[in-house]
Amino acid sequence: QVQLVESGGGLVQPGGSLRLSCAASGSIFNAMGWYRHAPGKERELVARIFNGGITNYADSVKGRFTISRDNAANTVYLQMNSLKAEDTAVYYCNVQSIYRGTSWGQGIQVTVSS
Repeated sequence: QVQLVESGGGLVQPGGSLRLSCAASGSIFNAMGWYRHAPGKERELVARIFNGGITNYADSVKGRFTISRDNAANTVYLQMNSLKAEDTAVYYCNVQSIYRGTSWGQGIQVTVSS
Protein backbone atom coordinates (compact mmCIF):
# COMPACT_ATOMS: atom_id res chain seq x y z
CA GLN A 1 0.00 0.00 0.00
CA VAL A 2 1.34 3.40 -1.00
CA GLN A 3 1.39 6.06 1.68
CA LEU A 4 2.05 9.74 1.06
CA VAL A 5 2.74 12.33 3.74
CA GLU A 6 2.56 15.95 2.55
CA SER A 7 3.81 18.96 4.45
CA GLY A 8 4.86 22.57 4.03
CA GLY A 9 1.78 24.46 2.91
CA GLY A 10 0.36 27.56 4.49
CA LEU A 11 -0.21 31.28 4.08
CA VAL A 12 2.44 33.47 2.49
CA GLN A 13 2.54 37.01 1.13
CA PRO A 14 2.97 37.67 -2.59
CA GLY A 15 6.62 37.39 -3.50
CA GLY A 16 7.28 34.96 -0.69
CA SER A 17 8.43 31.36 -0.71
CA LEU A 18 7.21 28.00 0.49
CA ARG A 19 8.60 24.49 0.27
CA LEU A 20 6.32 21.51 -0.07
CA SER A 21 7.45 18.00 0.81
CA CYS A 22 5.91 14.63 0.06
CA ALA A 23 7.34 11.50 1.64
CA ALA A 24 6.26 8.31 -0.12
CA SER A 25 6.43 4.70 0.98
CA GLY A 26 5.17 1.33 -0.13
CA SER A 27 6.67 0.97 -3.57
CA ILE A 28 9.31 2.08 -6.03
CA PHE A 29 8.32 5.24 -7.86
CA ASN A 30 9.32 6.07 -11.39
CA ALA A 31 7.75 9.53 -11.25
CA MET A 32 6.85 11.93 -8.45
CA GLY A 33 5.26 15.31 -8.70
CA TRP A 34 2.73 17.91 -7.72
CA TYR A 35 -0.63 18.97 -9.11
CA ARG A 36 -2.83 21.81 -7.93
CA HIS A 37 -6.51 22.59 -7.92
CA ALA A 38 -7.71 26.15 -7.59
CA PRO A 39 -11.36 27.13 -7.10
CA GLY A 40 -13.18 27.31 -10.41
CA LYS A 41 -10.32 25.70 -12.31
CA GLU A 42 -9.37 22.20 -13.33
CA ARG A 43 -6.62 20.31 -11.58
CA GLU A 44 -3.33 20.95 -13.36
CA LEU A 45 0.17 19.57 -13.33
CA VAL A 46 2.59 21.89 -11.56
CA ALA A 47 5.82 19.91 -11.79
CA ARG A 48 7.00 16.34 -12.10
CA ILE A 49 10.32 14.58 -11.81
CA PHE A 50 11.20 11.21 -13.29
CA ASN A 51 13.88 8.71 -12.41
CA GLY A 52 17.11 10.06 -13.80
CA GLY A 53 16.15 13.62 -13.01
CA ILE A 54 14.06 14.65 -16.01
CA THR A 55 11.56 17.32 -15.02
CA ASN A 56 8.37 18.86 -16.39
CA TYR A 57 6.92 22.22 -15.30
CA ALA A 58 3.75 24.09 -16.04
CA ASP A 59 4.55 27.20 -18.06
CA SER A 60 3.05 29.36 -15.33
CA VAL A 61 5.65 28.25 -12.76
CA LYS A 62 8.79 27.95 -14.87
CA GLY A 63 11.61 29.99 -13.38
CA ARG A 64 9.84 30.29 -10.02
CA PHE A 65 9.31 26.71 -8.85
CA THR A 66 11.89 23.95 -8.57
CA ILE A 67 11.12 20.27 -8.08
CA SER A 68 13.67 17.92 -6.60
CA ARG A 69 13.80 14.42 -5.24
CA ASP A 70 15.65 12.54 -2.55
CA ASN A 71 15.67 9.01 -3.90
CA ALA A 72 17.02 7.47 -0.72
CA ALA A 73 14.17 8.96 1.28
CA ASN A 74 11.54 8.59 -1.46
CA THR A 75 10.69 12.24 -0.92
CA VAL A 76 9.82 14.88 -3.48
CA TYR A 77 10.15 18.60 -2.81
CA LEU A 78 8.64 21.63 -4.48
CA GLN A 79 10.45 24.88 -3.79
CA MET A 80 8.11 27.72 -4.65
CA ASN A 81 9.57 31.21 -4.96
CA SER A 82 8.11 34.53 -6.08
CA LEU A 83 4.66 33.29 -5.22
CA LYS A 84 1.66 35.01 -6.74
CA ALA A 85 -1.98 35.17 -5.75
CA GLU A 86 -2.79 32.92 -8.69
CA ASP A 87 -0.67 30.17 -7.13
CA THR A 88 -3.29 29.84 -4.42
CA ALA A 89 -4.66 26.30 -4.59
CA VAL A 90 -4.73 22.92 -2.96
CA TYR A 91 -1.54 21.13 -3.96
CA TYR A 92 -1.58 17.35 -4.36
CA CYS A 93 1.37 15.02 -4.33
CA ASN A 94 1.22 12.47 -7.14
CA VAL A 95 3.41 9.41 -7.51
CA GLN A 96 3.55 6.74 -10.16
CA SER A 97 4.71 3.18 -9.63
CA ILE A 98 4.87 0.34 -12.14
CA TYR A 99 3.77 -1.96 -9.32
CA ARG A 100 1.09 0.16 -7.63
CA GLY A 101 -0.11 2.53 -10.34
CA THR A 102 -0.87 6.16 -9.55
CA SER A 103 -1.41 7.44 -6.02
CA TRP A 104 -2.51 10.83 -4.72
CA GLY A 105 -1.88 12.65 -1.49
CA GLN A 106 -4.70 14.21 0.52
CA GLY A 107 -3.79 17.72 -0.58
CA ILE A 108 -2.27 20.68 1.16
CA GLN A 109 -3.48 24.27 1.06
CA VAL A 110 -1.24 27.03 -0.26
CA THR A 111 -2.62 30.54 0.07
CA VAL A 112 -0.83 33.58 -1.32
CA SER A 113 -2.33 36.75 0.05
CA SER A 114 -1.38 40.03 1.65
